[in-house]
Amino acid sequence: MNISNKNKGVMLVLSSPSGAGKSSICKSLMSLDKNLSLSISTTTRKKRPNEKSGEDYIFVSIDEFKSMLNKNHFLEHANVFGNYYGTDKSIVESRINNGKDLIFDIDWQGAQQLREKMREDIVSVFILPPSKQELERRLKSRGEDSDEVVKKRMDGASAEITHWAEYDYVVINKNLNDSVKAVLGILKAERMKRIRQVGLGEFVRSISHDL
Repeated sequence: MNISNKNKGVMLVLSSPSGAGKSSICKSLMSLDKNLSLSISTTTRKKRPNEKSGEDYIFVSIDEFKSMLNKNHFLEHANVFGNYYGTDKSIVESRINNGKDLIFDIDWQGAQQLREKMREDIVSVFILPPSKQELERRLKSRGEDSDEVVKKRMDGASAEITHWAEYDYVVINKNLNDSVKAVLGILKAERMKRIRQVGLGEFVRSISHDL
């Protein structure tokens, strides 16, 4: 009996202040683990030049987002820097029930809402920058935001970081490769938890019967 085919998927939640490196960690994890895919958020934020709708985010208008919200489409939603973000619950439930792992690149507000609804399925990791100075340097080096937006993100970083203790794990992102290895190790261990091995009870009964 192959019980691995019956395992329930993991909802891997990564949060951090903007610029700490969670998006880079997410992309690296998905390139290393083919069972892991990104939970694509629906957002009202404007599309950046390097982004594709349906791959990075599902881009909608504010009116479209509010209509989806009123119809209870989202597991979680948040307003971040004036833009709305939400996670489609039907997509998430379908994937994890079929043994597929999902990674969530969301803020602490979204993480709290997910915990309220699907606590047993979630593994949460908070990504910290090695220093305030390095965080500011990373934000500026992206070249995507104005100085005013960078300042706004830095101002919001302190409030974001206060939620670190709500997470199951904390990783200080000094080096991207090391951080990716750490999160990948967390994911592999969490997959083995008894509560996620759906067919384990049946398997144990089958082998104990033969002893």
